[in-house]
Amino acid sequence: MWSLCFKGLATNTDLQCPSLSLAASDGILQLVPGPWPPASSSYLGQSSSNHPQVLGFEIDSVNSVQFSNHTGYAHWKGQVLNSDELHELYEGLKLNGVNKYDYVLTGYTRDKSFLAMVVDIVRELKQQNSRLVYVCDPVMGDKRNGEGSMYVPEDLLPVYKEKVVPVADIITPNQFEAELLSGRKIHSQEEALAVMDVLHSMGPDTVVITSSDLPSSRGSDYLIALGSQRTRRPDGSMVTERIRMEMRKVDAVFVGTGDLFAAMLLAWTHKHPNNLKVACEKTVSAMHHVLQRTIQCAKAQAGQGLKPSPAQLELRMVQSKKDIEDPEIVVQATVL
Repeated sequence: MWSLCFKGLATNTDLQCPSLSLAASDGILQLVPGPWPPASSSYLGQSSSNHPQVLGFEIDSVNSVQFSNHTGYAHWKGQVLNSDELHELYEGLKLNGVNKYDYVLTGYTRDKSFLAMVVDIVRELKQQNSRLVYVCDPVMGDKRNGEGSMYVPEDLLPVYKEKVVPVADIITPNQFEAELLSGRKIHSQEEALAVMDVLHSMGPDTVVITSSDLPSSRGSDYLIALGSQRTRRPDGSMVTERIRMEMRKVDAVFVGTGDLFAAMLLAWTHKHPNNLKVACEKTVSAMHHVLQRTIQCAKAQAGQGLKPSPAQLELRMVQSKKDIEDPEIVVQATVL
């Protein structure tokens, strides 16, 4: 299979992974924040979402931005791909007859016309391949100290609600984004499950709320994630699997974790299509290993008692290759 990924990211020339030749049966078209150039020190976006390659996926990446570094730094320079330029790139794929994909993965974008063009591309690809799976990370905002705020223009919300989510098969919102898309607030696990039902009714069969501020029985150091997956039985009836995961918080601000989560979930739901519990356990456990390695390295570089810089907190993706390929399960999911 082939995948198309729309994205954005950066790499570090001192840590680049050697290229791999994979005998893959699966392909991904990936549209996410676009690569930071080789001189930059970031692994955001493209690098994070490209790691299904080590799990046997071939990936074509369309970079929605080309920045000097990710926007967690004080300064950045670069260009943003617009909808006309995206259309031109996709037309090039069509003219060569190579626009054949099994997955599409999308992440952060700030332009509603670009987002609408993504939807047109997904619809066309689904006409060619009815089994194509579209994985969407609907990046719009987050909560800080209990208050939610959008960090993309507000006119993207109706595009996500009316056009993107209805064609998506898997979505990975955080709590705030799930609330925006459903029009409902989440104050309890029951309300979160009801919100996921609303999101199912909009189109996607798999919904994972990647983080929430719901209380954990294990204390305030833990973060709650919830997932819901609808599958159809041979007799045509629908069954829904719901899971809950509790993850220890890491006291740092990382950039690129959403891209990594969505990419890992794509890969593990492909390998375990009817077992959301296992797919999420492998996804979150891989995330745990990457973040723990990253924070340990960052603290060592910063020095005792000093706060790591954005450069020191770049995700240690290459160093975590084995954990991405075969993560030790350190976070268990509970079936609800």
